[in-house]
Amino acid sequence: MKTLKEQYYDIQRQYLSNYAQLDENSKGRKHPVSEDNIRGEYQRDRDRIIHSKAFRRLKHKTQVFLAPEGDHYRTRLTHTLEVAQIARTMARALHLNEDLTEAISLGHDLGHTPFGHAGESMLNELTKNCGGYVHSKQSRRVAELLENDGKGLNLTYEVLDGMENHKYNDQPLTLEGHIVKYADRFAYINHDIEDAIRGKILSEDDLPKDCCDILGHSKGERINTMIVDLINTCQGKNYIKQSDEILKATEKLHDYMFATVYLSKKAKPEEQKATEMLEQLFVYFINNIDKLPDFYKILLENYPKERVVADYISSFTDLYSIKIYEELFVPKIWNI
Repeated sequence: MKTLKEQYYDIQRQYLSNYAQLDENSKGRKHPVSEDNIRGEYQRDRDRIIHSKAFRRLKHKTQVFLAPEGDHYRTRLTHTLEVAQIARTMARALHLNEDLTEAISLGHDLGHTPFGHAGESMLNELTKNCGGYVHSKQSRRVAELLENDGKGLNLTYEVLDGMENHKYNDQPLTLEGHIVKYADRFAYINHDIEDAIRGKILSEDDLPKDCCDILGHSKGERINTMIVDLINTCQGKNYIKQSDEILKATEKLHDYMFATVYLSKKAKPEEQKATEMLEQLFVYFINNIDKLPDFYKILLENYPKERVVADYISSFTDLYSIKIYEELFVPKIWNI
């Protein structure tokens, strides 16, 4: 009798597109693992990511708005879950590998810094002499090296590739990786609009009317338009892209959000404080390298100290960054 895994692989061969990445055709992992008769390879990757410490830390990392007051603003974790939902919807409709798509989605932001892209920009500047800092590349570094006390998560080649190449202009090797690129964009544009409206940075009426007339006049309508368009454009094809009309409207809306929200001092008044704080923490640990945890001291044997300090600080949540900063730089009240 066939195992559940073998039955699942039979279903993949019968159901998935000729352009899908089948589990059984994976290039494998760096280190051999014991056989699993229930789960496919990419299911195992998904589970490893979900149970990782790096994944749990995403709940206290900024998406766009730093330390927002209110329970309903996105965090890096809720963003990740929305990306996974959108990506799975498109992968299923296109008969691509849903498990691979989900695993890439859940792992794509494991390497993000505290305080969102502001934190990433600061670490990139501070590490320019050793290659800079890009969160997508750091996601792979987390999965291969930093997680699990140096053992990494031992993920498959295809998941690591999708995680590292999820930025919009990247070229992942699988269509599932391309699906995640678009899902990430569809998610953050639309949920950042919703958060900006909630924060009274803009209103629905402020959005470019021509974009909304094409994409929709609510978050749900816009996401649905983008998803349906991509599915219709790519049915039976060996590529993933939007139609010209929807792509043009999406890019215009994306540019509008950059000008109005992502680069707006009104939208993110605490950003400068956050980046200055990270810079001071970075300089402190560079000058006091012995204060690093033991695991990171071991990394110094093979990597420049700037890279290792960036590894350490990028693992911080927003709240932990503030805590460490206060411990190091804020005087404590003296009690007799």
